[in-house]
Amino acid sequence: MSIRRVAPAAAALLTLLAQPAAGQRPLGYLHGEGPKAWPVVQLTLGLLAIACVVVIVTSALVVVGIWRRRVTDITDIRSVPPTRAGGGLRWIAIGLGISGVALLGSLIWTVVVLAAVNGPSRPTRLTIEVTGQQWWWKARYLDDDPSQQFITAGEIHIPVGEPVRVRLIGGDVIHSFWVPALAGKMETIPGQINETWIEAGQPGIYRGQCSEYCGVQHAHMGFLVVADPAEKFAAWRAAQLRPAQVAVPQQTGATLFVYHCGACHTVRGTGAGGTVAPDLTHLMSRGILAGDVVANTIGNLAGWIANPQGVKPGTRMPAQDLSGPELQRVVGFLQTLK
Repeated sequence: MSIRRVAPAAAALLTLLAQPAAGQRPLGYLHGEGPKAWPVVQLTLGLLAIACVVVIVTSALVVVGIWRRRVTDITDIRSVPPTRAGGGLRWIAIGLGISGVALLGSLIWTVVVLAAVNGPSRPTRLTIEVTGQQWWWKARYLDDDPSQQFITAGEIHIPVGEPVRVRLIGGDVIHSFWVPALAGKMETIPGQINETWIEAGQPGIYRGQCSEYCGVQHAHMGFLVVADPAEKFAAWRAAQLRPAQVAVPQQTGATLFVYHCGACHTVRGTGAGGTVAPDLTHLMSRGILAGDVVANTIGNLAGWIANPQGVKPGTRMPAQDLSGPELQRVVGFLQTLK
């Protein structure tokens, strides 16, 4: 049976199988893991507690008022004459006073938090330029030395305990960069550069998501922020700077890739130099594909190449007219991009 015939069903099945893996990294904004997120989480929980107290007190007063003013011996409520009991203004004054104190305290707390998260407490040594595209994220690691710059996609690695400046660019339409466990939302707007910063307090994988509706696959425009210890991050960065090494057995697959995919994708060290799709030089060092729709496995990779619309309907990646053996060679070449 031709791989083209089974690819749609296989891609759909692989997509379903990958969903539980993605679900292990939920978008949680009530738990922060860095100095920019901690104050916001505390403020959120504090305002939530105040709101709960307001609801409880208000409900209790309503119930008490109904109980004290209840009428039990009248069958027609219209026959009860309206009366004005004393002390009403006193209750209003007390309520306004308590509400004013709570609102003023909330305002002061909010301003203090905004000032605390406006910028990092020390200068940043790493700047990442993040571009939102339909429907994926490109990350370019900046450096004064151009030879130390590189581009990746889908996963953003940062060192633990170090503030990182993030320059945000809108590649096509308005997107919103959001890593709830590390920082709040910031828009990526075409023709404008916005800046924010993130910092992870401990190693881990933090899920991010576009939070501004940007088209049919907006819900599948996710990414990961991977916080590594300093030594591991340095090793990862050094590996990302190296070009791809094409072994002799993979020359045919590399040639097919350049012919079919090189106009859109880049693989440094080969003739593929496209800039409109993700840089795949170190594709297999990433854990996700297609904006975190599926895990980066060999089966998912083959299904994604054979039938991208079956995995992510509306994606701008076209299906490749590859035979079964050709697809196998291309996937074999991509497997070496670590």
